[in-house]
Amino acid sequence: MMIEARNIVKRYGDLEVLRGVDLDIAQGEIVSIVGPSGAGKTTLLQIIGTLEAPNGGEVCYEGKNVLSLKDRELAHFRNRNIGFVFQFHQLLPEFTMLENVAIPALLGGDNRSDAYARAKRLLERMHLSDRLDHKPSQLSGGECQRVAVARALINSPKVILADEPSGSLDSQNKQELHRLFFELRDELNQTFIIVTHDEGLASQADRIMHMRDGMIVDQTSRTVAP
Repeated sequence: MMIEARNIVKRYGDLEVLRGVDLDIAQGEIVSIVGPSGAGKTTLLQIIGTLEAPNGGEVCYEGKNVLSLKDRELAHFRNRNIGFVFQFHQLLPEFTMLENVAIPALLGGDNRSDAYARAKRLLERMHLSDRLDHKPSQLSGGECQRVAVARALINSPKVILADEPSGSLDSQNKQELHRLFFELRDELNQTFIIVTHDEGLASQADRIMHMRDGMIVDQTSRTVAP
């Protein structure tokens, strides 16, 4: 199993947001996490992504509990193994698309020419080869979100964590982004964990995890016709 989370507990003061969550994610799997607001979905995603520490439990990648790593080691692990896509693309407005995509590689210590070459190839893969020198304000919301996906892929991560990735997009751009996720899985065996309120996206996932009151209360696997 690529990712295993065991007995994840998270409290903010007296508020218990996660109450002993367990989950397993396989390589190449697309998993959606759904549930009402306040169920703990985003908090769980942040803990899996090592952006936030739980009050208890373990998060293991390929058998290694990454929460035991020191801060610098954890930052390096995150940079190399986890890609993030947020609802609002979080691109840096003063940088071009090419620069935005290359940043995680540069932060990871890659040389400039290699990082920019990979960033260019990814943007071409996203059908944005004519937008390399544009800044976020010059692109549509759908284009910016495709750039964010390219940025998440730049270091060839084990998993991409997406938090409401299509929440700010219109129907056409939503469909294009959803289709892109599945193309990436089919072509690269990329793993996705997606927090979403979008029933269309959730229903296409290999597995749907339903959360309520800080717990996973149900899981449904998609049935694929023979």
